Amino acid sequence: MSSSSPKTRFVSYHTTTDPSLRFGLVDRSGDGVIELGRRAMYRSLLHAIEAGALDELSTFADDTADVSLADIIFDRPLHRPGKIFCIGVNYGGRSAEYDDTTDKSFPSVFVRFPESFTGHERNLTRPPESEQLDYEGEIVVIIGKGGRRIDQANAREHIAGVSMGNEGTIRDWVRHAKFNVTQGKNWAGSGAIGPWVVPIEEIPAFDELTIETRVNGEVRQHDSPATMKYPIEYQISYLSTFCTLEPGDMIFTGTPTGAGARFDPPVWLVPGDRIEVEVAEIGTLANGVADEVIE
Repeated sequence: MSSSSPKTRFVSYHTTTDPSLRFGLVDRSGDGVIELGRRAMYRSLLHAIEAGALDELSTFADDTADVSLADIIFDRPLHRPGKIFCIGVNYGGRSAEYDDTTDKSFPSVFVRFPESFTGHERNLTRPPESEQLDYEGEIVVIIGKGGRRIDQANAREHIAGVSMGNEGTIRDWVRHAKFNVTQGKNWAGSGAIGPWVVPIEEIPAFDELTIETRVNGEVRQHDSPATMKYPIEYQISYLSTFCTLEPGDMIFTGTPTGAGARFDPPVWLVPGDRIEVEVAEIGTLANGVADEVIE
């Protein structure tokens, strides 16, 4: 899959010498990070999105970098977003993976907690309670302008930016109850978000994008939002019908067919694996896998 780096990339990070959360802008060279906390009044990337300030912060892109990109530790782009919605069974072919014949006229929706995600180039955590850690590559949209009952035709205006996600899942815990996936979707550090946020103005129509997930270099998922049963703009409209979407809320928009659970036999992630989720116009989210350390 070809790679073309986006022009504007906002990151949240810390360093090996300072654990405090910072946020910044990848410089024009792509090799450094311009720290924004010392240049603007915003405490975090979430605070800047809430203030509608991404355009303002983009003006610092020609400043001299404060730290090398290679020297930062990536955090979740938004450390504590307000709400994290996830859309299930959405891309072309996904419904055929399931035996459930109930009405599918509305999207499957569930929520995740921030602590269930880690950042780019950090390990996904496999807990001792299960070996069934699976991957799900996804496009993630971040709400910039809140609203209730948002019209689908205007939904893109409510997006601040876009990121990548690996909606990692503990499969056997998803099936602990008939109408419930919460347990399998919220293990600490089982998924990832990142590496950065690209402003929506730099993202073409979602139907023009292609998403690909690779495990140890092998392509496992490859599809386009053009095949979604519920387009991203519809998702925003639907979710905002029953709750108010607010700046900083995130939506995991669905994953293509090809997760490890659908192989025969299933292929679970194991320590040492490397998973890459890529959309060329956004970037590549990469993670390893490690067993949870029980102290």
